Amino acid sequence: MFKMKRACAGIYIIICVLSSHLALAEDVASDGKGAANSIYSMPLSLLDCYRLALDQSELIAIDTDRIKETEAHFLQALSVILPHASFISIDNQQAQSNNAGTTLAALKPARSSERKFNVTQTFFNGFKAFAAIKGSRYERKQRIDELARAQQLLLMDVSDSFYLLTEKLGDYKALSRIRVALLNRVKELKARENLGRSRPSEVVNAKAQLYGVEANLEVVKNQETIARQMLEFLVGRTVYGLTDRYKMPAALKKESYYVSKSDSRPDVLAAGYAWEVARREADVANSDFLPSADFEGNYYVQRTGFNEGTDWDVKLTVTVPIFEGTETLGNSKAAELKAHESKLEYQRVKRRAPYDIKEAYVKLNTALAVHEALRKAYTSAKLNYYLQRKDYERSLVNNLDVLAAIQMLQDTERNYIHAVYEAKRLYWQLKVAIGENIADTLNDTI
Repeated sequence: MFKMKRACAGIYIIICVLSSHLALAEDVASDGKGAANSIYSMPLSLLDCYRLALDQSELIAIDTDRIKETEAHFLQALSVILPHASFISIDNQQAQSNNAGTTLAALKPARSSERKFNVTQTFFNGFKAFAAIKGSRYERKQRIDELARAQQLLLMDVSDSFYLLTEKLGDYKALSRIRVALLNRVKELKARENLGRSRPSEVVNAKAQLYGVEANLEVVKNQETIARQMLEFLVGRTVYGLTDRYKMPAALKKESYYVSKSDSRPDVLAAGYAWEVARREADVANSDFLPSADFEGNYYVQRTGFNEGTDWDVKLTVTVPIFEGTETLGNSKAAELKAHESKLEYQRVKRRAPYDIKEAYVKLNTALAVHEALRKAYTSAKLNYYLQRKDYERSLVNNLDVLAAIQMLQDTERNYIHAVYEAKRLYWQLKVAIGENIADTLNDTI
């Protein structure tokens, strides 16, 4: 009986210890989960959104795979000029002839076997391999620049969505403040109406303006939802909040400074490399007009039949094309035309790049001027509203003047918010139009 009690006591102690450990583990797990959720719900900066979009974008992944494809193309081209070695095993068996004569077929053994090491080497094939190798190198450079340009265009999409959502959030806050001001205005007018110092029409007028603001709030809320969905599609996760650490540039440099960077833009470089690739493809097609020379050597480790006893043989084959129909000529003309098309595309992209930069520069320059003017207008509108309220309290102005001041404040503040984030969107569009390095673009200012 005593032993049984001790056993029960021991089991109880073990259960208590296990329960405490499980409770501690649950606390640690819940703390870790809470920390993860808090990190996940932290406001995102433009750089955060861009990094998430890079991981999420299928187009970036495709361009990355295309760079790896060029490595495979290089290996394929290199294999032409490298020797090929293999071990070959051949076993032949044929029916014996029934003729009693001493023909060659009758003398040939019914079974024969051959085991050999075979080496083949192309000495000359019209420079086809060298053209293909050069072409694969240019293709790799083309794909790298295409990836860089795709990353830049993705940055522009992310910045557009980022600042559009930021603008709508700011617009909603501004309208909410105006709504509070109008609510206070209605309460004040009702109190004055009860005292006989305001007319009922003044209350109705203020309510009408209040309802208009509430309607605008619903519209902006809908626009905010759409803008948030656009950004969430790009980053691949829920966006709980945004933080913007980039400030507007005080001034822009001369237009010529930005235009001078057009030739080094990744899409221009990629188009130039694509032209070089097409030229090398034309060289590959034209090489079929030239002769080719191939070497083949065999070393036999086992051989039966008529050739038994012969340990090795070599063969040099020279092929001179004389007439193969019109296939080679057609391939050559098609490749030359493709190279000409690539040249024209390169010229078009190179000619278009400066105009893209000029257009982005003019838009941003105008947006900065509008932003500065609206900043002054917004400051004046806030002062005007404050003064109108003070004058109304001293009965120097009527209610319509105060409502007009509120309306002016609402319009100028919303216009100012739009101007701020429109200028920031155009700022990043100019960055992308220039085609600067992404790391420099996100860490520096213009």
